[in-house]
Amino acid sequence: MADASHVSYLPPILTFCAGAVVAVPLFRRFGLSAVLGYLAAGIAIGPSLLAVIKDANAIRSTAEIGVVLLLFLVGLELQPARLYSMRRDILGTGLAQMVLSAGVIGAIAWWLGLSLGGAVAVGLALALSATSIALQLLEERGDGAESYGRRCFSVLLFQDIAIAPILAMLPLLATTGATNDQSAMQALAGLGLALLAVAALVFAGRYALNPFFRLLAKSGAREVMTAAALLVVLGAALVMENVGLSMAMGAFLAGVLLADSHFRHELEADIEPFRGVLLGLFFMAVGMSIDLKLVLDNALLLAFAAPALVLFKIAAAAAILRASCSTWSEAIRAGALLSPAGEFAFVLLPMAASLGLLNPHHGAIATALAALSMLIGPILAKLIDAWLLARAAPPEEIEEDFSGTAPSVLVIGFGRFGQVVTQALLLQHIDVTVIDADVERIRSAAKFGFKIYYGDGTRLDVLRAAGAGKAKIVCVCIDDREAALRIVEMAKAEFPTVRLHARAFDRVHAIDLMRADVDYLMRETFESALGFSRVTLEGLGLDYEEASVVIENVRERDAQRMEIQFNEGIAAGLHKVPRVSPEPLVRPKAKPKALSEETREVIEDGGAQVAVGGVGEPAT
Repeated sequence: MADASHVSYLPPILTFCAGAVVAVPLFRRFGLSAVLGYLAAGIAIGPSLLAVIKDANAIRSTAEIGVVLLLFLVGLELQPARLYSMRRDILGTGLAQMVLSAGVIGAIAWWLGLSLGGAVAVGLALALSATSIALQLLEERGDGAESYGRRCFSVLLFQDIAIAPILAMLPLLATTGATNDQSAMQALAGLGLALLAVAALVFAGRYALNPFFRLLAKSGAREVMTAAALLVVLGAALVMENVGLSMAMGAFLAGVLLADSHFRHELEADIEPFRGVLLGLFFMAVGMSIDLKLVLDNALLLAFAAPALVLFKIAAAAAILRASCSTWSEAIRAGALLSPAGEFAFVLLPMAASLGLLNPHHGAIATALAALSMLIGPILAKLIDAWLLARAAPPEEIEEDFSGTAPSVLVIGFGRFGQVVTQALLLQHIDVTVIDADVERIRSAAKFGFKIYYGDGTRLDVLRAAGAGKAKIVCVCIDDREAALRIVEMAKAEFPTVRLHARAFDRVHAIDLMRADVDYLMRETFESALGFSRVTLEGLGLDYEEASVVIENVRERDAQRMEIQFNEGIAAGLHKVPRVSPEPLVRPKAKPKALSEETREVIEDGGAQVAVGGVGEPAT
């Protein structure tokens, strides 16, 4: 009989899955963001509507891991040098946006009757922006590398960094009189501990993480690599949380420290599925936290305040970005992404209420306002984006000349074959990316100066992460015939514009690759054997041109036979690779001659007629 304690976990899991698979495709069908679908699903199944899930707070701590994993993946894309180059936007633009937004929102809250401490808490909480929503929208648009996308991320990064001092500030605002000195000392001690933890994490990332993953990679157990990736991310998040910093900040720092690692794309592929599911769960938890009764009771106030908050944050961010040399179009698009209140508003506002800075009613109103801004912000960002695109002048048609640009090549497999292939590409200074799951080969590829990524080339997520969709040519150079065929079929379906070149193991494998519509293939020993034959003919007295004519004749006859076998379906539909006996391309003029009795018996058992010379007699 099943244990009831285990069965009880299934209904909420099924509810979340059902809500996601119904709401998200429906919203995407109408051109809206997946974020809105998750929020709407959360409202529907939450305590305010269907009440399928009665306690939204019970899942929020788990759902916040989605934000943690998101920040880790963001960190993986930011090498320390690139992060340093963004320092002006992070410290300048980010600080200006935070000060202006928090100042105005806090002043309005104080004017409406909140205490000074409560107004500061509300101003800081609502000035923050939703990292998860902004990055999700950028990902859906494919604009993460655009100028406004980078500047938007700089502001978000500053806000994540600012969480630590904000969390330390709220207890100080709640204390008075003689306890202030003690609280200040506690805050300073907490800051020192946080700096120590950051230094320890940087040291571990610099000297321990790469050797750690290299050791695990040698074991060949992929599930262990996935477990190790989660261990690093969640471990860094836990350490940062225990010293008063945000979990997301710890995960981001771990990602930055691994951004230069050869294992970066493998880690990204391992984490991505968990990130997507848990981030969707987080948005659903936000939707469940919206108290519809409270919203209806304060409908007039919230109907004015929520749009006003979103519009003000757009205007404030856009003005600051415009002043720092962004165009108006870019500034407004970035401001729209920064308009929803942030995930940490749901941490700061309850904390402010527990410290006595806000009474329960004010805290509930501010929380509902933050949640509604998350609902309104993505819709307004979508409308603003469409408006800006509609009013933009159509681009001039310019005939681009790419003749001088080097094509990008993705080489899957850096064994003997792949190493020779890349030598010619290296001489032409062509941009090459190498994927291999062997640590020693990764080290060898590093000597060539290529972009090198540890990962399994048969995984679609690894191919995408390594840029297969943007490469001009993908060269499949692995010696595993089944894996090579799987890569070709997958790449042909997912990246139809990319040219595919493949290494064939043998004749049957070559025909399978032809059926998979590969653009070019080569049997791994065919051309080398022809070259060997040509030199042998020269050694027998033929000159280079005569020997080359013979070799070209062999090549043409082989191609004709391959075409016949392809059309007649050799090896088609068989699960096991059949054994194909070699056959001469031309009719031989002489019968085979066995030089010993044993040899003659072996040949005749195969059905061939032989001309036998005596043992020890020369064959004519």
